[in-house]
Amino acid sequence: MQITGEMLIGGACVRGTQGTLYAFDPARGLALEPAFGSGSAGDVDHACRLAQAAFDPLRCAPLETRARLLETIAENILALGDTLIQRAHQESALPVARLEGERGRTVGQLRLFASFVREGRWLAATLDPAMPERKPLPRSDLRLQKIPLGPVAVFGASNFPLAFSVAGGDTASALAAGCPVVVKAHPAHLGTSELVGRAIQQAVKACGLPEGTFSLLVGAGNLIGETLVAHPAIKAVGFTGSRGGGLALAGIAAQRREPIPVYAEMSSINPFFVLPGALARRGAQIARGFVESLTLGVGQFCTNPGLVVMLDGPDAQAFAKTAADALAQKDSQTMLTRGIATAYSNAVASRTASGNVNTLAQGAQTEALNAARPALFATTQAAFEHDAHLEDEIFGPSSLIVTCKNMDEMIALTERLEGQLTATLHLEADDTAQARRLLPVLERKAGRILANGYPTGVEVCHAMVHGGPFPATSDSRTTSVGTLAIERFLRPVCYQDLPAELLPQALQDGNPLGLARVVDGKLTLG
Repeated sequence: MQITGEMLIGGACVRGTQGTLYAFDPARGLALEPAFGSGSAGDVDHACRLAQAAFDPLRCAPLETRARLLETIAENILALGDTLIQRAHQESALPVARLEGERGRTVGQLRLFASFVREGRWLAATLDPAMPERKPLPRSDLRLQKIPLGPVAVFGASNFPLAFSVAGGDTASALAAGCPVVVKAHPAHLGTSELVGRAIQQAVKACGLPEGTFSLLVGAGNLIGETLVAHPAIKAVGFTGSRGGGLALAGIAAQRREPIPVYAEMSSINPFFVLPGALARRGAQIARGFVESLTLGVGQFCTNPGLVVMLDGPDAQAFAKTAADALAQKDSQTMLTRGIATAYSNAVASRTASGNVNTLAQGAQTEALNAARPALFATTQAAFEHDAHLEDEIFGPSSLIVTCKNMDEMIALTERLEGQLTATLHLEADDTAQARRLLPVLERKAGRILANGYPTGVEVCHAMVHGGPFPATSDSRTTSVGTLAIERFLRPVCYQDLPAELLPQALQDGNPLGLARVVDGKLTLG
């Protein structure tokens, strides 16, 4: 499939007229052909109006049609073959093997949502039959199901050009819910976005759905994104990126005549606790595993372990030395974009110059363009308490070890942390008492709590939570990974005494969809 540099607005291919922009190869320092035409506010309006027109037909389509759309998108992405992987590699400098795995995750989550749509549990079908003889007052016939919110704006993420981008989790869950999607392509992977966008566009047509079910917009600067979030047809937003970007979009959404939810994943340093028993028995092993997790993907994971917390003492010193030795052997590697590489370099330089930390190690320097040199720092709980900037996220392969004098200091440090996507506990049986003290605090701070593992790996499944309290996300009640993500784009509707012939299929007496439902407070299986 050829990359043309066009936007995809409904079923049409549209050349933007507001200037041109190029994707960029960060490893070679080269702009990549072709030039992309930047869209206008008029293009945004066109895409949003098409999405609005598509909403009722899409949400009223049979569940099987919606599931088949998701499966067809998956098939079309696979059919792109090496063309997709090679373009994504050029635009991101991510290894081919990593991108092949990410493609598998993207296809897998589309298929997971397809099966989830067919099951219909997410409809939450609930029936409270009429009780006309009830005293002192009769009860009406009340039935509830969830329906989609409306068209959703999705912003592609820089660090996952497939799994968190055009056909990523936000798009998959929104389409599964029955919401048309308008995607703003990330400028770092324009060609990858067009290829995947065409796969979706073709799937929409093949499934006989309205053209406004999907659109892909391209634009430099903030115009496209801001106009998209402000458009009255858009009813929710999915975003993965910086705290500043997420807050800016949330501000626009809140100031609309009709405020809408923004589900933004933003900032997390993912604290990594090594308790005394684990530190004594497995300290060297944990330290080496931590460095592998830290430097995986050049540290460009939102679950990167950016903070290590442990009690001070000989075991902590041994852990720090092992981790420093391992990190010193890691080469500098090319980051996703020039901007990300520059921001990382500046943040590491600022931390190095801080009087509140010690530099334990840095990785090997290379001549690679836009490269990140791994860095490991250390400080004390008292210094961490004193310097609020030590809690700032450094997006890349850098982490900070904080030692505490006792468990009271560790608890105090944990209490002052911001919200996180993950928190990791390394522990042995004799650490149970300390873990029991930490766990209630971690439950308030993080969306996912791991034991004896590493946070840089997110399983796409029913039980996964990839979210957390602010600033990890803008809404701690949700997740952007796993089937629970569909809940972001649904709302409940109650039908009171509606004639049987007007009831949605999910709520009809004969249960024609064969759903598991709650009837008069009791679960009934289809």
